[in-house]
Amino acid sequence: MLFIMKASLVLTLTMVFLLGRPFLGKAEVYTALVDMEGLLETERVLAQTLSTLIKAQEETLNKLKRFQADLAREHEKASQDVQTYLSNPINAYTLVKHLTTDWKGIENLLADNKMKEFYSNVTNYHSVLKFPTDEDLNGAAVALMRLQDTYKLDTSAVARGLINGIQYSTALTAGDCFELGRQSYNNKDFYHTVQWMTEALQRFNEEANKTITKADILEYLAFSTYMEGNVHSALEMTDELLTLVPNHSRAIGNRVYYLQDISQKDLQRKRGEDGQLDTSPHAQPLTFSEKKLGDVDELPERELYERLCRGEVKMSPAKEAKLKCRYVHHNNPFLFLARLKEEEAFLSPRILLYHNILADSEIETIKRLAQPRLKRATVQNYKTGELETASYRISKSAWLREEEHPHIAAVVKRVEDLSGLTCDTAEELQVVNYGIGGHYEPHFDFARRGEQNAFKSLGTGNRIATTLFYMSDVPQGGATVFPHLRAALYPTKGTAAFWFNLHRNGEGDYRTRHAACPVLTGSKWVSNKWLHERGQEFKRRCGLTEHED
Repeated sequence: MLFIMKASLVLTLTMVFLLGRPFLGKAEVYTALVDMEGLLETERVLAQTLSTLIKAQEETLNKLKRFQADLAREHEKASQDVQTYLSNPINAYTLVKHLTTDWKGIENLLADNKMKEFYSNVTNYHSVLKFPTDEDLNGAAVALMRLQDTYKLDTSAVARGLINGIQYSTALTAGDCFELGRQSYNNKDFYHTVQWMTEALQRFNEEANKTITKADILEYLAFSTYMEGNVHSALEMTDELLTLVPNHSRAIGNRVYYLQDISQKDLQRKRGEDGQLDTSPHAQPLTFSEKKLGDVDELPERELYERLCRGEVKMSPAKEAKLKCRYVHHNNPFLFLARLKEEEAFLSPRILLYHNILADSEIETIKRLAQPRLKRATVQNYKTGELETASYRISKSAWLREEEHPHIAAVVKRVEDLSGLTCDTAEELQVVNYGIGGHYEPHFDFARRGEQNAFKSLGTGNRIATTLFYMSDVPQGGATVFPHLRAALYPTKGTAAFWFNLHRNGEGDYRTRHAACPVLTGSKWVSNKWLHERGQEFKRRCGLTEHED
């Protein structure tokens, strides 16, 4: 009993400790890895709480087991000769005691059991601890699918915890795979549903401790297989499901539908053979996977973007040979003493890398100031100019002003030094942390002609240039790629990338369309300083045509 009271005290003290802690009430934990660090604390507290509860429950269970064993042993003895057993006054006394004092003790033990209190505490945890939401679960599942597709990851390998041949985690259970499939199904992504339900079924057959049923897997798998166009396999799975659950209403209805579909296709095929309807394979359009992909220039942007992310598209040796590295001062008196390490990443448009441009102390300051303010990153609606979230940009961002800290002011001054432009009309420093599978699909940093409302509220014109600081190394993924240029920049902590978004005549340079590849492993921190047209009149010579660089 004393142990139960101690367990209750631990739970109460844990709640008192947690009530004083800040927490994140909104969803979208998955959009920034830095926010997920709080989930580890949640996981630790729950593990500790459950450990305390389990010890208390084990003590209770052991007492119940001992009492039950005593009752069973005595009842067995009494059953052999009831009269003789009851004739013994000690036995009679023991029986009465068992059913009075001892049983009252059991009733009190059950009443003092803190299971209900534990449930109450767990409910309260949701108000004081950070918990992921259903949206986070779905977002994390979608992110995993995105990584699978972008980096062509094998489903079985991912389920074993392998990413590009590197073991990062323990293997997924059948239940884990099932949940991934279920989330895909809810998103009407039947392709990934089939992949993960198939993996769940395989692991289900191998696991001793079942947390899901085979019938549940088959139900999702059969219908998704049908939606992917394989009606015969769907029918076979449905028949197997009905052997497990003969009265499964949805399976019964689906089976009738599948049989009708097969009959219709058989009829169409027969009519085709009679010359009335041609459904032969050569008459069907080729699927994307069947098309003969020729030169890289012929690839759709999406395919090119993903190939660049995987490192499959490289710059030609002839172009690479023209790139130079140098120490530069830009005729800046200060830089005569502290020259910049400049590397050419591309010549036209000119994309430059500046190495060791940020100190570790500056990076830590930027991250520390930004972290409490991180919010879901937004994009600008090209019609209204309003900011909104989008599935093609998964990250969180914050904005920092240079007067907030000397390190921020120093970084802004460094942007002026390396660019030769003024930051008086620039936007605040944007700090971004990418989450699970965090990415930003191909986009322009500048506003195009049709986007009349973009940057209107700033009154500083279009974005003339971009400075992108990499504030962390990324073990796998996370490259900045330029599909039109067939170029990729890989994150290196302390390095900055710089390019002009506008030609000298003020027209947008469409070649600068770029993307942030999904983060495969690691946490990607970047910061952006976008410089605008106003104030640059005497900093960058204007031109009459877009060809004047």
